[in-house]
Amino acid sequence: MADDEPDVPARTSGSQPAPEPERAGDAEGGDPASPGADGSASADGPTERPSENRSHGRDESQNNPAQGQAAADDDEEDDPSALRIEQLILGSKRQYTPFQAARAAGVSMELASRFWRAMGFADVGQARALTEADVLALRRLAGLVEAGLLSEAMAVQVARSTGQTTSRLADWQIDSFLMGLTEPPEPGMSRNEVTYPLVQLLLPELQEFLVYVWRRQLAAATGRVVQALDDEDTVARRQAIAFADLVGFTRLTRRLEDDELGELVEAFETTAADLVAANGGRLIKALGDEVLYVAEDAGTAAEIGLRLIETMANDPTMPELRVGIAFGTMTTRMGDVFGNTVNLASRLTSIAPKDRVLVDGDFRAELVASGDAPESEKETEDLSGFPYALQPLYQRPVRGLGVVEPWMLGRR
Repeated sequence: MADDEPDVPARTSGSQPAPEPERAGDAEGGDPASPGADGSASADGPTERPSENRSHGRDESQNNPAQGQAAADDDEEDDPSALRIEQLILGSKRQYTPFQAARAAGVSMELASRFWRAMGFADVGQARALTEADVLALRRLAGLVEAGLLSEAMAVQVARSTGQTTSRLADWQIDSFLMGLTEPPEPGMSRNEVTYPLVQLLLPELQEFLVYVWRRQLAAATGRVVQALDDEDTVARRQAIAFADLVGFTRLTRRLEDDELGELVEAFETTAADLVAANGGRLIKALGDEVLYVAEDAGTAAEIGLRLIETMANDPTMPELRVGIAFGTMTTRMGDVFGNTVNLASRLTSIAPKDRVLVDGDFRAELVASGDAPESEKETEDLSGFPYALQPLYQRPVRGLGVVEPWMLGRR
C-alpha cells in the first residue's frame, strides 16, 4: 500500500515519532479518551488513566482476542513467498492495523480511510496489513494539509490521481513486462524463484526512471501554465481537442482471439502515442480502440490527425481510422478534459467517414488564421497557398450540441 514519494518536510507542528506497534494497539479496546466518535485519535495520543493496565509488551489481540485471531489468520492464509516479495517492494513488513497506522501518523481514522480509498486501496478491516511506509505516506499528506500547502480536498485529489495513474502503470508492468521476464527458465523451477531476484535488481532502476519521467512531465506541465498570458488564459485557454477512433472495433473483438486483439490495441496505442508526442501534442488517454489528444494550436492538431490517418492506412493489419477535431475551451481535472468542446470532437469522430478527418467551424477558422497562407489569401478566402484542404459538408444536428457545420480536412 505504500507509494514511494519525494521527500517533503514533516508537519510543522504536532508531528510525533511513530509509536511502537504494541503501544498503538493498546488503544483499540475502546478507550473513550482517545478515539473520537468517528474512531479518530488526537495527535497527542490517548490520556492514560490510573485504572488502565498498559502493558507495553502486550499484543492488541489481548485486548480483542477475536480481532487478534483474525489478523493472525490473515497472515497464515497469505503465501509466504508472496509476502516476501511484497516486503521487498514495500521496504518493510506488515505491522500495523489501519487504526494503528492512522494513530501513528497522527491523523483521524476517517481522514486516513479517505486517503487510502482515494489511492485505490481496498478496506482491510482491522487486519495487520500496513507498513511503516504507509504511516509515512499518511503523515506526509496530512503534513501538507497542516502546513497550508494543500487543502484537505486537494490532498485527496492528489492521492486519487496518483493512485489511478500508478495503478495502471503497475498493472501494465506486471501483465506485459514482469510476467514474461519471470517465466521459469528450467523445468521444475517455480516462478517465485525467478521473481524475487529479478524484482530485487529491477526495483531501484524502475523507481529512479519513474521519478525522472514524472519530473520531466511536471516540468512540461508547469511550463504550459507559466507561459500562459494570465490567470484567465490558464483556466480557460482555447486549445484543439481530438479523438482518433478505430472503425469496426466491435466486430474485431468477435473475430480475433484475445491475444491478437491485445496486440492490435497495443500497436495502435503505441503508434498513436508516438505520433502525438513527436509532433508536439499531448496524449490525454487511450481507451483501447480510441485515443484522445490535445494540442495548443490548430496546425499541430491537424498535422497529428492527418499523420495518424496516413500511418494507419499504410499498415495492412490495422482497420480504418477516423478523426474528429474541435477548437475551444475545456475543463481539465486530474489529467482528463471535459466540456462542450470535448463532446463536439467526440461527435465529429462518430460521423467522420473512414480514413478522414472532420473539424468544426472554429477549428477551421483558427487553422486558417494561424496557417502559412499569405494574408491576402486569408482575407479573400483564396487559400491556394495553404497546405491543407478544407471542404465544407452539409450542416447537421448533433445530439446535445445543436446544428454544426463540419469540414473535411485533408492535404492540398
